[in-house]
Amino acid sequence: MTYVRFQAALPDRQGRFLGVFALVNMMARRGQLTPAQQVFRRLNNDWYDANFTNPTDVDPTVYDQPGAVAWFRLTSPQLVSRVAGYLEILDAHAVPWERLDSDDPGRIIYKDADQVVVVPW
Repeated sequence: MTYVRFQAALPDRQGRFLGVFALVNMMARRGQLTPAQQVFRRLNNDWYDANFTNPTDVDPTVYDQPGAVAWFRLTSPQLVSRVAGYLEILDAHAVPWERLDSDDPGRIIYKDADQVVVVPW
């Protein structure tokens, strides 16, 4: 199984590589998005909420483990394809990001049909 993760290319002040959803949501909270970017974010966040399981709805503590991050299964193209719009927002604000692909991203602590949450090796 191959997994993919889109994340900041540079760590934050705590040394974490935030995922693209966290990055765009943080920019929205800071008022940095254009009106069109805000509409995209809200519509697509709502779509993800309606169509995919949020791991914290199953296990509220899943991200309490140090370094725990989500990876999408490449067998869920409908989930992965919508990330492109978030990446466009990051590009428009010159926020560097990277795509990681792995067959073994870490110790799996949550999984469903579309994603896993892992603690990196």
